[in-house]
Amino acid sequence: MTKTNEIAQSTFSKKEVSEILNDYTLAWISRHISILGRKEVLTGKAKFGIFGDGKELPQIAMAKFFREGDFRAGYYRDQTFMLAIDGVTVEQFFSQLYANPDIEKDPNSGGRQMNAHFATRLLNEDGSWKPQTEMKNTAADLSPTAGQMPKLLGLAQASKVYRDNELLHDRTNFSRDGREVAWGTIGDASTSEGHFWETMNAAGVLQIPMIVSVWDDGYGISVSKKYQTIKESISKALRGFKRTKHQPGFEIITVKAWDYEGLIDAYKEASLIARDEHVPVLVHVEEVTQPQGHSTSGSHERYKSEERLEWEKEHCCNYQFREWILSRDIATEEELDAIEQQALETVKKKQKKAWEEFQEPIQAQKKELDTHLGKLIKAHSDLHRLKTLRKDLRRKTRPYRRDIISIARKISMALRSENSKTLTEFRSWLDKRIHENIEIFDSHLLSETSSSPLLIEENKPEYSESPAKVDGRVVLRDNFDVLFDKYPEVLVFGEDAGQLGDVNLGLEGMQEKYGETRVSDTGIREATILGQGMGMALRGLRPIAEIQYLDYLLYCFQGMSDDLATLRYRTKGGQAAPLIVRTRGHRLEGIWHAGSPMGMILNGIRGMHVCVPSNLTDAAGFYNTLLQGDDPALVIEPLNAYRLKEKLPDNLGEFTVPLGIPKIVQEGEHITLVSYGSTLNLVHSVLPELEEAGISAELIDVRTLLPFDRDHQIVNSLKKTNRILFIDEDVPGGATAFMMQHVLEKQKGYYYLDSEAKCLTAKAHRTAYASDGDYFTKPSAEDVIETVYSIMSESNPTKWVPLES
Repeated sequence: MTKTNEIAQSTFSKKEVSEILNDYTLAWISRHISILGRKEVLTGKAKFGIFGDGKELPQIAMAKFFREGDFRAGYYRDQTFMLAIDGVTVEQFFSQLYANPDIEKDPNSGGRQMNAHFATRLLNEDGSWKPQTEMKNTAADLSPTAGQMPKLLGLAQASKVYRDNELLHDRTNFSRDGREVAWGTIGDASTSEGHFWETMNAAGVLQIPMIVSVWDDGYGISVSKKYQTIKESISKALRGFKRTKHQPGFEIITVKAWDYEGLIDAYKEASLIARDEHVPVLVHVEEVTQPQGHSTSGSHERYKSEERLEWEKEHCCNYQFREWILSRDIATEEELDAIEQQALETVKKKQKKAWEEFQEPIQAQKKELDTHLGKLIKAHSDLHRLKTLRKDLRRKTRPYRRDIISIARKISMALRSENSKTLTEFRSWLDKRIHENIEIFDSHLLSETSSSPLLIEENKPEYSESPAKVDGRVVLRDNFDVLFDKYPEVLVFGEDAGQLGDVNLGLEGMQEKYGETRVSDTGIREATILGQGMGMALRGLRPIAEIQYLDYLLYCFQGMSDDLATLRYRTKGGQAAPLIVRTRGHRLEGIWHAGSPMGMILNGIRGMHVCVPSNLTDAAGFYNTLLQGDDPALVIEPLNAYRLKEKLPDNLGEFTVPLGIPKIVQEGEHITLVSYGSTLNLVHSVLPELEEAGISAELIDVRTLLPFDRDHQIVNSLKKTNRILFIDEDVPGGATAFMMQHVLEKQKGYYYLDSEAKCLTAKAHRTAYASDGDYFTKPSAEDVIETVYSIMSESNPTKWVPLES
């Protein structure tokens, strides 16, 4: 043994030396992934690349304290961390880079997300939960900057709920005494986003086990942090949030990205504070570098000075780690060179295998198509286009699936007037391949399990002979009471939802009965209300996140659209968050409380169910349905129904309203009227006047817009009446256009029209204030009557004399 090795052995044990060298190996495996991955993009084998080079050391240190049951909600540069916790392999990383749709090759997303967007498969194939406390878990990443932060809040809050709710102490698959920590990561520039600040404030208020690591490399793509962050330091900017002896808050730790021992100490401290004390922690990792710049779409040499670039080379964490190892005589230069070379060879080998596995099924399909083409050329020798297409096919040395299918479809079009057994066999092959690609790219928008809420059949409300007539909000309240008692995993939270029992008293008395853990108030912070719900839903709870008014849904709409609605799809069925978003909307007074932005909602949250009940009994039925299912949903309660009288059902908590099944409110013969929510009630109120005018109208309450009329009740009505009017209070071209397209195009309703199909909507602007504003902005009773009458008058002006001279 040499003298230097004797020194190393006296400072570090054999086990420690082995761990250090393993860490060095992993750091260089990850670095070579980044370097080789960038080359794969620049040579055209992959479409885009974003990598974690420069963050290897802090992520290795962080991973040392990440335990089974913990969750990560992260940044798209956490590849080293994921490698360190065995959350991804080198092959899987490259499979995702190539967009391999095989879920065995890319278990994160099945090729649906770009590289470095990670996700643990939390669900079994049948949709049941895997035991999270036996796994190291990652919530599905997303690209919008700071978009990961709101659900991080919920992932951490779930630990507090599991700790505080005694009824859940047996749910050991999800938590063990609430000791799980939620780990968040974010780039320094992204801390400028509102989602970050909202989350940090809420975490300090809630006092939950959350650790946020900020990777600070000094830039937001090309923009220096002097333009990003006050004081050019997020830890300095947040000093007022730091806890004191007398006031709660969160702990703040700063550490350099190249300081191996300091990083381990920092994360050890952070883990103890968060796990044992349930106090959130910010770890500000400074002096991070980006050896290859932001991404493959540009070069950092364009915006960094030569001095900065030289500084980054010197302060690269892998380089500094090497110098530290040499200075401690843990290994020689030759030994470290060998480790780096072996890491490179390992990465090259795994990358090559991932590429071959990606190409193998595509090359097989190319060969199949070439064989079919050869037969078609013989059978249809006069069609010279086929030879040209075969040349095009054979030129594709590194084809994508689209290349194969595109050429095959061109062949089918070229042979559209031909007929042969060979052509029939080819088209059968093409149909099979097209359906395979539907499964590859279109599956799992909604639940495909036996727990899908679409499988919940209708169970109608039951009433006694003389049912009590109560305010609609009482039906809702008493139904919630039964649900809280029935499902200990159900909890609700939002602005004024706790002590007050929500602004319309639909939760009156629930906090007093079930406690603040299950029925709680929040601050005015819609984005993180949604995030709380999403994170807790990912951990097996059944949250109902309340957004006070429909207009304010826009504050959290980004999270609903980019994260919640896409979660099951972008993980190819690997994750689900069956969160119910509760809000109230439609007619009220004024621009900010009378909105019905349904078109925006419908087009922005495919992957969620959208329930639009016209009364609160139906609203209660939707909650009963959704809690038996495993999909996320939005329930919009009609604002003007809380004080209207409804019969109180006897089977509260049990009756259900099926999703996508409209209700025929009144049968008729002359015209079909289609509406929902508060507008449905307005239309219902004018039916007697239409009858007085000799018009027999069939009124249909669609009840849900997503899904919409699954059994085609509306087109069946249209077959009878041959006329149709869609009515709502969204802007022109919004939800009425959505409904019309479904009925006329998808349900083939166009063929049954005897009159022009029409829409009656609100004006294009926001609703003006007060009763006059409502009357002249949104459809009124007179608007409905006159529009229906004009349709009938156009069809038979003798019977229904035109209103205009």
